[in-house]
Amino acid sequence: MESLFELDTELLLFLNSLGSPRFDSFWLAITKQFNWAPVFLLVLVYMFRQLGVKKGVFTLVFLIFLVAFSDQFTNFIKGITSRTRPCNTDALQDHLRYFSYKPKGYSFWSGHASLSTTFTVFMILMFRTRSKSIYALLVFPLFFGYSRIYLGVHYPLDVTMGYISGIILGWLFFRLYRILHQKIFKQPYF
Repeated sequence: MESLFELDTELLLFLNSLGSPRFDSFWLAITKQFNWAPVFLLVLVYMFRQLGVKKGVFTLVFLIFLVAFSDQFTNFIKGITSRTRPCNTDALQDHLRYFSYKPKGYSFWSGHASLSTTFTVFMILMFRTRSKSIYALLVFPLFFGYSRIYLGVHYPLDVTMGYISGIILGWLFFRLYRILHQKIFKQPYF
């Protein structure tokens, strides 16, 4: 495990060093959830148009549960692993690019990567047969996750494991959604 963590740190330092002051404000904007609100609004409008009001409200409530569960599960994992964020690690302070943005809390795994991937996988599974453009949502977790490395607040392994957990959770939630949809609306989702 020690060699894996060393490799993880080396990769972080390499990726973080690729940054440029010219792009810092871009990545600081990317990492803020609120700045993605137009994307979420667009997805919600699309969802209601495709599903109608009744199924749209059901899906919205389900998405709220999905977000809450993903967030709390990530916090649970962070509490168990207690990995310090790179930006708050004394040994890395002189090696990382400086940003005043230094979140507290633990690092493993990235909640940004996990939640954005959970949401994206769920939405892609839900609408993949209706529109190929839904795959454009993949940009969201990729940019969101990379912003965490760029800013030095997560290691690459944190982001990678966040992606993996998000894929698993997104798939599991979609399976649960289909079961509940069948029971409530007396018809399969597909």
